[in-house]
Parts: sequence; C-alpha cells; structure tokens
Amino acid sequence: MLRGLRYLLILSCCLWMLSGGLLWPAWGRDLSRQTPQDKTVELGTADNQLVFVPKELFFRNGNLYRLRLSNPSQLKHYFSAKDFADAVWTRKLEVAGVEIKGQIREIELKPGAAVEWQFIPLKSGVYSLVCTIPGHAEAGMIGQITIGD
Repeated sequence: MLRGLRYLLILSCCLWMLSGGLLWPAWGRDLSRQTPQDKTVELGTADNQLVFVPKELFFRNGNLYRLRLSNPSQLKHYFSAKDFADAVWTRKLEVAGVEIKGQIREIELKPGAAVEWQFIPLKSGVYSLVCTIPGHAEAGMIGQITIGD
C-alpha cells in the first residue's frame, strides 16, 4: 500500500511539472491569449539612410509580440527574414484595417507605410534580417534577430 502511494505521489509530481510547473511552463496555457509585448523597427530613416533601427532584435520563445514596422524614408524597403519567419507562429499581420493571417516571408513597406505583425517565437536561433532591394544590404541595411529562452 505504501509503495503504491509513493508511485502515485511521484506520478502526480511529474504531471504537475509537465503541465505548467517546472519543466514546460508553456503547457497548460493558451499562448495566443497573451497581451502582446511591443517592439518597434524603422526601415530606413527620414534622411534616407539605409539602416534598420534598431538593427538587432531579441525575442523570447513562447511570448506574444507586436512588432511595429514603419518606413520614415522616401524609399521603399523590405523586412526580409525568411528563417526567422519559419521560426515563429504568426497570429496576424495588420495594415490599414486589414488582417493577414498565415505564414509571412517578406514585408514590403513603401515610403511612409506602417504595419503591425503579431507572432509567437517557437524556435531558438540567430536569424539574418536584410532589405533585399539591390544595393540596400551592401549599404548597411542588414540586421540580426535572436530568439532565446
């Protein structure tokens, strides 16, 4: 009888840890119902510098983010980070009252444009960010996105 209670106690502790306790804190909660954490990136500058501001971004696995992208320059730019896009679950992309859902590969922002991208990072890693318009990356429009725990 005592041996059976011991196994039941061990099993209960293991289930508790897996369902939101120590080992897997994301289990047992709906990740999509979080309040988004805001981050902002400008693609270019008002005086047409070819840069991302900031050029380095950090996100934590399992957290919901609202990435606000804007283009203050007179040139169009791309926010292109395919491997990063493959490592997140996109909740939605919202621009001008329209919501786009599903996988996002590249976002083009025309002069003065802005967009909000809500996502949850799922896979740790370091990912390249680049504007794929010819000459922009070579002029310095590159960055790095890190997803960590």
